[in-house]
Amino acid sequence: MRLSDQQITLSQLESHLWESANILRGPVDAADFKTYIFPLLFFKRICDVWDDESREVVEEGGDPELALFPESHRFQIPDYCHWEHVREKSINVGSALQWAMREIEKANPESLYGVFGDAQWSNKERLSDPLLKNLIEHFSKLPLGNKNVSSDLLGDAYEYLIKKFADATNKKAGEFYTPRSVVRLMIDMLDPKEVDTIYDPACGTGGMLLAAVQHVKEKHGDVKRLWGKLFGQEKNLTTSAIARMNLFLHGIEDFQVVRGDTLRNPAFFEGDHLANFDCVIANPPFSLEKWGEEQWINDPFGRNFAGLPPSSSGDFAWVQHMVKSMADATGRMAVVLPQGALFRKGAEGSIRQKLLEMDLIEAVIGLAPNLFYGTGLAASILVLRKRKPVEHKNKVLIVDASRLFKRGRAQNFLESEHADEILVWYQSFTDVQDAARVVTLDEIKAEDWTLNISRYVLPPQQEDIPPLPDAIAAFKDALTRCREAEERLAKVMTEGDWLK
Repeated sequence: MRLSDQQITLSQLESHLWESANILRGPVDAADFKTYIFPLLFFKRICDVWDDESREVVEEGGDPELALFPESHRFQIPDYCHWEHVREKSINVGSALQWAMREIEKANPESLYGVFGDAQWSNKERLSDPLLKNLIEHFSKLPLGNKNVSSDLLGDAYEYLIKKFADATNKKAGEFYTPRSVVRLMIDMLDPKEVDTIYDPACGTGGMLLAAVQHVKEKHGDVKRLWGKLFGQEKNLTTSAIARMNLFLHGIEDFQVVRGDTLRNPAFFEGDHLANFDCVIANPPFSLEKWGEEQWINDPFGRNFAGLPPSSSGDFAWVQHMVKSMADATGRMAVVLPQGALFRKGAEGSIRQKLLEMDLIEAVIGLAPNLFYGTGLAASILVLRKRKPVEHKNKVLIVDASRLFKRGRAQNFLESEHADEILVWYQSFTDVQDAARVVTLDEIKAEDWTLNISRYVLPPQQEDIPPLPDAIAAFKDALTRCREAEERLAKVMTEGDWLK
């Protein structure tokens, strides 16, 4: 079998990609693996697909000249910028690689501008010629054309690698990765359709946009009708580039992911106001400081409609931005917030009260602690709608899902069965003993507009709690034994027996 005809399995691809990261280990910090590996993977993929397209054109038309026409290819590869050209280099490999990537970006300005990020390929102190040569040869071993690897398979491997990098850089991973079970739960609650526009203002590596596409696909919708309806913004250059590569590698051809600071410089407009979307979904950075308060005092887009968030926490800046981005009739949103945002007072309490009085908040879901990278805090999901169903008006579903998780060594996990159970509670919008309760706005007002979950949903009583007299007796017995142990230790230390 020719190498070009080889069918690659997911396990082959995953292990091969992870091994490429191991080649970098040492000279490159684990937190920076993604800066180099993802651009190389994307570069190899588009070159192999270009070769596939060239062969198909020649086979159909019989004329090799036809393969050079721009119309024959999804992406243009300028002369001397192909993977194989870079592979021939033995000195100044990084400079050749960087030049090829920049020329490809220039040749595809509408789709690929800046997509390879800002990796310093020519820094020989970090990336020596032998190391880069080794890395390029490693990638060259597997063909990544369409005949060898489908978009779905390559996308799955890409997501695997994102997860592996998140595991390797736990504290920093929260900046670009949301656990996929949480993403899937949020998407399932919003239930996007093929006719909907979908927007993530803090899109990270694009996981939520991809989950929306997968949801539509599983519901047997025409996924291609979503092309042109996926929008994201991400502040970090490398992360925004990874998101774009992620979407391309999943076979999504028409989307907009823009690099920029959403709270200071939102990217999407309709005329002189913010663009509106059917589904708005995000996991923004928790309690972001210095988020842009000075510009929101007189926000030109009216995003301070419920009040000005404190400079110490941008949680409700994100919420208000997302509310202003919802379409009037069909708009719905889901956002991950730290649970402190549910009950903190001051400016945040006033904003929360306003959102409740406007009857925008439909559900509050408290999750287990330590589900997210970089924080052991328990998070929550807020679901808001511009127009609630009649039976949900002036009511909020409050869910305590803190007991639904699988304990891990360094991190807890929300399993798919846990997410399914939460989804049933949300869709049922009814009381569930010890887990969920439908609360009226009058009840929330009586609690001074707090959404603290424990005020409304009490944890189940432990069946093994002993009677109070027995508990007191057990405590006194333990205290006596502790004091006796302390006395024995003091005696040993005093007599010097510990030296013998």
